[in-house]
Amino acid sequence: MALNAADFATALGLVLVFEGVALALLPGALRRALETLDAMPPEAMRWGGLLVALAGVFVLYLVRG
Repeated sequence: MALNAADFATALGLVLVFEGVALALLPGALRRALETLDAMPPEAMRWGGLLVALAGVFVLYLVRG
């Protein structure tokens, strides 16, 4: 599974699109989600981030083989 600069740029562009859409369409919900994250202990955020990253790697494995 070889990734190149175009793949990276595509992924980055999609992240920006999704974040922009969330900010444009759901600003209140996004603010509440960020406030919830702010109240979480750092260790819980680390584990949550690790789980999300592992889920992303799994999706990439399924899609890209």
